[in-house]
Amino acid sequence: MSRNIGATCKKCRKLDCKLFLKGTKCYTNCAIDKLAAATKRGGKVRKAKVSEYGIRLQEKQKARLQSGMSEIPFHNMFATAAKAEGQTGENFLRKLETRLDNIVRRLGFAVSLKTARQLVLHGNVTVNGKAVNVPSYQLRIGDKVTLKSTMAENAMVKQGLTEAEKHNPRPSFLEYDAEKLTGKLLRWPDREEMSYPVNEQLIVEYYSR
Repeated sequence: MSRNIGATCKKCRKLDCKLFLKGTKCYTNCAIDKLAAATKRGGKVRKAKVSEYGIRLQEKQKARLQSGMSEIPFHNMFATAAKAEGQTGENFLRKLETRLDNIVRRLGFAVSLKTARQLVLHGNVTVNGKAVNVPSYQLRIGDKVTLKSTMAENAMVKQGLTEAEKHNPRPSFLEYDAEKLTGKLLRWPDREEMSYPVNEQLIVEYYSR
């Protein structure tokens, strides 16, 4: 994950898409929602004309920013997905979806990918009983992700678990044990279960130009 040193909401406004980069604040104080409300009240929003290249670039940027990756590892992951069997776009999103930091987020241990990354980097997450502090670690079917028991009373973790019940229900490709704070990857996620609001075909076309 690259360092996010710019205004987070500005990224969403520029791409005209909610990327949920700020966790719970995206539900209560979202710039995109405010803009939509202003438009309903009769306000006018100027939008620059976007070229065909620009449309594909924007779609790539949506996925890259939401995953928190810099361009080089993002492109390298796409290249790996392109060599695998099956549809390149879906293979690529599956790799993004099953990164350790994203799975930690989707299990409800964190309200945002940034918080999930911190949990992993600080050694609070194990995979199959072994400590893993690499957010980009790729999970395989059957892998068990466990949050250290000492984090059960952590305020950020509690907030994440609460939000998982309210706004982010856990997907069916993950098995969750609330008592042990453990999740298991049961199978590869289907496209409709993935958390990336993008048209993956446009990303394929961008990198195939």
